[in-house]
Amino acid sequence: MKYKKRLIDKFVAKQLASAGAVLIRGPKGCGKTETARYFAKSEVRIDDSVTVKNAMESDPSILLEGATPRLIDEWQEQPALWNTVRHAVDDRGKKGQFILTGSANPEETAKLHSGVGRFGVLQMRPMSWLESGWSTGEVSLKKLLEGEIPKSQMIETHLADIAKKIVIGGFPGNIGLDEEEAIVNMDNYFDLLTEVDLSRVSNTRRDPIKVRRLMQSLARNISTECAISTIAKDAGGADSPLSNDTVADYLDALQRLMILEDLPTWNTHIRSSARLRKAQKRHFVDPSLAITALGLNSKKLLNDLAYFGNVFESLVIRDLRIYAQTVGAKIYEYRDSNGVEADAILEMRDGSWAAFEIKLGFGAVNAGIASLQKVAQTIDQERMGAPLALTVITAAGYAFRDRTGVNVVPLAALGA
Repeated sequence: MKYKKRLIDKFVAKQLASAGAVLIRGPKGCGKTETARYFAKSEVRIDDSVTVKNAMESDPSILLEGATPRLIDEWQEQPALWNTVRHAVDDRGKKGQFILTGSANPEETAKLHSGVGRFGVLQMRPMSWLESGWSTGEVSLKKLLEGEIPKSQMIETHLADIAKKIVIGGFPGNIGLDEEEAIVNMDNYFDLLTEVDLSRVSNTRRDPIKVRRLMQSLARNISTECAISTIAKDAGGADSPLSNDTVADYLDALQRLMILEDLPTWNTHIRSSARLRKAQKRHFVDPSLAITALGLNSKKLLNDLAYFGNVFESLVIRDLRIYAQTVGAKIYEYRDSNGVEADAILEMRDGSWAAFEIKLGFGAVNAGIASLQKVAQTIDQERMGAPLALTVITAAGYAFRDRTGVNVVPLAALGA
């Protein structure tokens, strides 16, 4: 099957040219192995338990023998390999020797020495709309940040089409499937996650029923603040609330599997006496996981437009994270105690910033524009500088800049 190129490809190539080894990490099924194979000349699968177990007991360096770059797939199954690779990089003194992929972060107790100077690390997520072929890419995020006025053809995406795309999701194995086929795939993914992966990640048995309830609670509260105590009560079911410690443990495991990717709050300088709120918004790495947790399809999603709006926000956050990665930026959210907020803040490495509001319906665009203007007025621009861009991302319409200088861009026109 022909490899479908990803935005992360050029960064893999750059890291191979500058580091001895590259680690590509991301949730299971996001396409790490396929991308790594596109660059690799040989590979070893660490989940080949018999072969790998024998090698680890005798001489782990055997696993590193082969044409380079050599792919070491799912390396975290044998955390000791990290140091073996690190030593091999030092001994060989060459760039681009290994590509490691991992769908779980090892426990902090694993004795891993620093890979600084030896490893390049890249985060991979499911496919954006641009990578899936669902966005024209007429509006470049990079050029928006450079001040270019956005322009696009009229995007006539209907809510029903957006709902179907959300259900199908961004996992590469689902692209090209119809909604019913994708639902079957995601149900299987969810079953393995709740019944196997969450227990396997740290060799701790976790109750699949409680995991499902917790995932359902997270799904119901997608794109919102949701305290651990709220999740504990919601996920406990008819029995009793889960303990806060149990919820925290399950959330930690989901984050190690890179299934959850909460949106951190932006710590910045503001002009007013308002306090910055610190609670993070809850997000899955792909909103199709929320749909699966709740047993929804596109028709059910359309019947609850308020929830649809929250899921659409999570979808846009996913794509912004992917596009921001191409310019070396990170995504945050902003809220203060006066109620001033932005759904997303993009911060560049030099501290320059841009703000985004996300509105499913075009009728809410004016409210998004007003919200962004309040954010710009609240931020201390003498310290932080003027925003690189203020942009409302919506579901349909065309891309333009309004008379106040705020951009309006449909998601199906946005790209890197």
